[in-house]
Amino acid sequence: MASVRIVQIRKRDGRIVDFAQEKITKAIWGAAQAVGGKDRKLAERLSNRVVALLEEKFLQEISGVEDVQDLVEKVLIEEGHARTAKAYILYRKQHESLRRIKTTFVEVEKIVSDYLSQIDWRVRENSNIGYSMSGLMLHVAGSVVADYTLDRIYSMEIADAHRNGDIHLHDLYFGITGYCAGWSLS
Repeated sequence: MASVRIVQIRKRDGRIVDFAQEKITKAIWGAAQAVGGKDRKLAERLSNRVVALLEEKFLQEISGVEDVQDLVEKVLIEEGHARTAKAYILYRKQHESLRRIKTTFVEVEKIVSDYLSQIDWRVRENSNIGYSMSGLMLHVAGSVVADYTLDRIYSMEIADAHRNGDIHLHDLYFGITGYCAGWSLS
């Protein structure tokens, strides 16, 4: 491994931790093995290239985990390892989904609190559902279904557009079945 000048990295939760190049090497090596790669030394050389780019780009500031992962993808593609890059990207996407699932469970308490205090605008999204205990149960379950639907059914572009407020998917807590719709009879 190269002499590394990067000493810290910012985790997704904002914590600053010691930088460990071996984690980059392991990630590249794991992706390479997934597509039949057998040269760990090559994974180390690619990892050195990632660190060199990190040092060019982030020597005066602390990079984040996502920055590192973006550079891993870039290096794999630029160095002609498209299959390894694809395996790495798929692995990254799977872990993003797992993090979202974990986040969903953590947010249940907030969902209930926001419903009870009527802070969440979705409490009033559907005028056919009353503010009640059964409404609360539908709201909590619906919030989980909505997240699942956005993560697993809609494309990333549509899900991001909904989450960013560019579009609104009405009654999303019913998944893709829909709850109500209007059509012109003329």
